[in-house]
Amino acid sequence: MLHEDVDRYLFRLASTRGASPHTLRAYGSDLAELAAFLEERGISDAGGITPRALRSYLADLEERHLSKATIQRKLSSARGLFKHLVREGRLEADPIAALRRRRRARHLPSALSEEEIAALLAAPDPTTALGRRDRALLETLYSAGTRAAETVGLDREALDLERGLARVQGKGRKERLVVLGSHAVAALRDYLTDPLRPTPTDGRAVFLNRRGGRLTTRSLERIVAAAARDAGLRRHCTPHTLRHSFATHLLDRGADLRSVQELLGHAHLVTTQIYTHVSIERLREVYERAHPRAEASS
Repeated sequence: MLHEDVDRYLFRLASTRGASPHTLRAYGSDLAELAAFLEERGISDAGGITPRALRSYLADLEERHLSKATIQRKLSSARGLFKHLVREGRLEADPIAALRRRRRARHLPSALSEEEIAALLAAPDPTTALGRRDRALLETLYSAGTRAAETVGLDREALDLERGLARVQGKGRKERLVVLGSHAVAALRDYLTDPLRPTPTDGRAVFLNRRGGRLTTRSLERIVAAAARDAGLRRHCTPHTLRHSFATHLLDRGADLRSVQELLGHAHLVTTQIYTHVSIERLREVYERAHPRAEASS
């Protein structure tokens, strides 16, 4: 049965590839939807899946006016399942291979300027316990370029404030060291020694909610959005906005691409290369403002 195949695939992702709970939930939801769609059309076994059925599935996704990114994610989940079934001998060939892969539009990351970052980091109120926590959060995000899940997943024993380092667990449960600048270290020290900081319920988490539990990524998103509003920024900001800004500012100031790749925890350099486009556009703006021969003739 298809649902059993999905369950076995998810178990493999968790046990041998170290997939995160977030990834497993996303894959599980996508593949349960696919299995239900196929079973409604009388296909309950992997051997009965045809390219025609998958084209119908793709048409259904598009008719629901889902975003291109969502459709690509659902197709990627299906490709992973079918490759697994081919390896297991449950399928002779990958039925989705006959579908022409739609190219995903690639958008340049949205980075804040250094002035906007300064305003954002100064937004939390340092006279309150929550303000001290939020400032430490924002400083860590921008200083280390960490993902949202890496930031809220940070444990006390993973911090080395003396050396300005932290150990985070990234995608695929891969660990890496990130750098904490002096401002982030100072903000973390203020927060961690705050007598008004809630008592951690597990004794490990760095960033806590009001009840002492580990902060969630959803809460982190709300904190960043609120700080952006308080700073008077006119654009939508997320934790990933600070990660984009971290990478862009490093490249703007002369960091090499390979080093930025390591700091971001990207497995492939091509993922990091998109930031070079951002920096080049910024350099072009500076050039056109400053160079005497850059202005177009009238």
